[in-house]
Amino acid sequence: MRLGVLGIGRIGTFHARTLSAHPDVDDIVLFDLETDRANALADTLGAVAAESVASLLAQVDGVVIAASTSAHAALLEQAAHAGLPVFCEKPVTLDLASTRHLRQLVAERDVLVQVGFQRRFDVGYRAARAHVQRGLLGRVYTVRMAGHDPAPPHEAYLPTSGGIFRDLHIHDFDILRWVTGQEIEEVYMQGAVLVDDMFTRHDDVDTVVGTLRCSEGALGVLTGGRHNPLGYDIRMELLGSLDSVAVGWDARTPLHSLEPHMPPAPTEAYRGFLDRFDPAYQAELHHFVQVVAGHAASPCTMDDAEQALLVALACDRSRVERRAVAIAELQLQPS
Repeated sequence: MRLGVLGIGRIGTFHARTLSAHPDVDDIVLFDLETDRANALADTLGAVAAESVASLLAQVDGVVIAASTSAHAALLEQAAHAGLPVFCEKPVTLDLASTRHLRQLVAERDVLVQVGFQRRFDVGYRAARAHVQRGLLGRVYTVRMAGHDPAPPHEAYLPTSGGIFRDLHIHDFDILRWVTGQEIEEVYMQGAVLVDDMFTRHDDVDTVVGTLRCSEGALGVLTGGRHNPLGYDIRMELLGSLDSVAVGWDARTPLHSLEPHMPPAPTEAYRGFLDRFDPAYQAELHHFVQVVAGHAASPCTMDDAEQALLVALACDRSRVERRAVAIAELQLQPS
């Protein structure tokens, strides 16, 4: 099997290294607009650096799209026209019309797309989903989610990020749907700029809190932000009629109790998403290899990508208009 990787930044490099070590992958073909970067990694991995996107697509059995978000749509469309299975990092696009266009295109061409929501492959989140499916929590009452970056991104990143809900919290929206098996029907979000005034300049916020109402009655609470001094903090707590469980709570969680006789703050807290989710990122790429081989279905489809984006867009509207927003408002929005 020969696989291609488009975009050799931080996550693209990680994916290329993961695939090059997979026993079922014979060759890796790389492309990046910065040719020196692609050539250097190709030399390190014993891979091939392609001269263009078209050249790469003509050589491979499947492709990983890890370029900047603004490039996802065009690259996915090219891969779909080439009839190749695609792994695409989130978000597929930042707007509903483009996402719906791509969803229709890949359906018409019967192209398998796996979207990069890696938390679905995290051991803790998978256990939480299993608990819900087996009825061990009983009726799910509330779900608390925390999503806090250790430090804000560079300002140059903000204009293309899509804002905090599409960039950071779209993972929370996807994993809430996946773990509970419920659709998010309504959101109410508030935001503030408490970390850095650069967010104001880009009509964004760096701190958010809000609620989410799900289709079977469960209520979600989300807190998020661009700066957590102790480290990268991603957690979920589920409280049900039979049990209460937590995901992302371990010896490296950047949180400490002030109660006596409790452990101090961790000395090696999680530094970032690759540190926290390394095994999950590897597992999702291993699954994609099985997708390309025809042995597995996509675990996260374009439909899932659209649903998460709808929630993110509703959260944006809720923050700006200071009101509860039903997801149906966006679903009925013309493309």
